[in-house]
Amino acid sequence: MSAEKLFFGTAGVPKSAKASNSPAGIERVRELGLDCMELEFVQGVRMSEKGAGNVLETSRKENIALSVHAPYYINLNSPEEEKLQASMERIYQAARIGSLCGAESIVLHAAFYQKSNKQAVYENVSKALGELAEQLQAENIPAVLRPETMGKRTQFGTLEEVLALSEEIEGVMPCLDFSHIHAREGKENSYPEFTAILSKVEETLGKDGLANMHMHISGIEYNRNGEKRHLVLKESDFNYPELLKALKEFEVKGFAICESPNLEEDALLLKKTYMEL
Repeated sequence: MSAEKLFFGTAGVPKSAKASNSPAGIERVRELGLDCMELEFVQGVRMSEKGAGNVLETSRKENIALSVHAPYYINLNSPEEEKLQASMERIYQAARIGSLCGAESIVLHAAFYQKSNKQAVYENVSKALGELAEQLQAENIPAVLRPETMGKRTQFGTLEEVLALSEEIEGVMPCLDFSHIHAREGKENSYPEFTAILSKVEETLGKDGLANMHMHISGIEYNRNGEKRHLVLKESDFNYPELLKALKEFEVKGFAICESPNLEEDALLLKKTYMEL
């Protein structure tokens, strides 16, 4: 499913919601005039099928699009079979429950390099995601697995890595965290660099890649090892107006999820800035 436009929303329940559960979050996102929300299963998939039904019902009623962030405790490069299987099970459960909520995109942090060489890590991640994508397809779970571009150099997830996986495996697409891409090397923070990234997406995945994007945007603090923590956009050096200009130029559609500490304030800032372009 391609989005008909670029949706803006929050990573999790807005801070100003009446309650901290997902249906209250969805209702608040609608009140704020935002378009989407990412369900944060980052500490584990703790939602029942009944709970997922309530989320689906609320999202349809409020007309809010949803995505999912899978648990953080994932390493598809683990040398221990038990840990690898547990990682795959967490992604599977995030996709299964997420799809019952009506979410299609399942964002995940794929792996750590540890002491392996990068090609070996890529092969391990590719094998695991390929198996998962096949399982989801066999069970008719309409989920797209989205390995995220990561902000620390110890983490698997360069732009090139996630694009290669997306090109290679049916049912895998990228999650581009522009703040992470910037923090990883301290570059990628200008209009020409943003357009270069979007050109790479188009070269690798065609126009469909741009019509079905999933992005994370926030302020970010970083050092020579990469990401340290997320910041409010205006307290960071992240050049979000130029990014939004590039997204408009390339007619990007999909989800732009704000991960700033002030969630809805920066999500609204992004949407307002984009609408004014």
